[in-house]
Amino acid sequence: MHGETCIKGPICRFPRDVETKDMIEARLYEKLPGSIVRCHTCQWLCKIQPDKTGVCKMYKNEAGTLFNLNYAHTSSVAVDPVEKKPLNHLFPGSLCFSLGGWGCNFHCIHCQNWGISCVNIPNGDRRQAEVPPQKAVEMAVHYGCQGIAWTYNEPTMWFEYTLDSAKLAHAAGLYSVYVTNGYATEEALDLLGPYLTAWRVDVKGFSDGFYSKLARISRWRGILDVAKRARHKWGMHVEVVTNVIPGMNDDDAQLSGLAGWIASDLGELTPWHVTRFHPDYNLPDVPATPVATIERAICIGKKAGLKFIYGGNIPGHSSESTVCYNCRNLIVDRQGYKTEVIGLDGTHCRFCGADLNFRIDIKGVAK
Repeated sequence: MHGETCIKGPICRFPRDVETKDMIEARLYEKLPGSIVRCHTCQWLCKIQPDKTGVCKMYKNEAGTLFNLNYAHTSSVAVDPVEKKPLNHLFPGSLCFSLGGWGCNFHCIHCQNWGISCVNIPNGDRRQAEVPPQKAVEMAVHYGCQGIAWTYNEPTMWFEYTLDSAKLAHAAGLYSVYVTNGYATEEALDLLGPYLTAWRVDVKGFSDGFYSKLARISRWRGILDVAKRARHKWGMHVEVVTNVIPGMNDDDAQLSGLAGWIASDLGELTPWHVTRFHPDYNLPDVPATPVATIERAICIGKKAGLKFIYGGNIPGHSSESTVCYNCRNLIVDRQGYKTEVIGLDGTHCRFCGADLNFRIDIKGVAK
């Protein structure tokens, strides 16, 4: 993931008196002749031979049965402000219990969490505690969190775990968040749909060439389809993040195409976060994004009709805060992760009544 760097080691005390399974059977796959399986968790739709894993290395074919290897195995656990996800219109100012696992189905050359995403599940000292779903919910409540998020690495890599956890979080009155690259299948999304509150999705660029170069992904437009489904079929709260990389996705064509798609397909009230790239992993020689480039992206978003565009990784920048698009009053004041809610009346502007597309309750009754 690009925008949220993982916490190296837990800040919470881990439970040691619980049991989890090393492997559990995958929820979404089909059996093919010759003990081959096809995984339906993400859009790679990996066809996996016996004793092999898929692209993500977290799903393995054992004699014709597909198993997830990552259930409840955490790499990182932290109590974060929800704005760190980043989510600016979901329970503003709340704390979010954040869990990361291992692996990813993308291989982004700029990955800022490559130490947990671009690896197999480690053994020994690097491996953190196991946190079963019920314990995760209990810890979230214990630490005063209003929600729970699967983040730092791609959450579909432990899909079964996140599904079980989302059900329990919903029942406990907690909001739940996928911080995702968006490459889940519609089948996976539809299982999560009744329980998941927010889909915080990376749309990394807006061209075939860019996605191919950055992440070796060719069918990237499926990300857009799933995001639309999350918003319109399941009523999830959706916010979009784009990490703007100099010379790769900072051209007007991609930025305007992306902003136009958000406005037309997700709605003009959908928050768009345009964040500064900083050199990491296999892009150490690309300079950090100039602030002027982020400001240009914000202007492009406004021209496309978007009402809420936030500059990311620019502490103190005026674009951190939420201003009503109708009356121009300050609604939420943000300075880094310090958040003060000033002008909200429910989900509307306290001053003029405009709908500001905030989510301050979890999804409706699960089906």
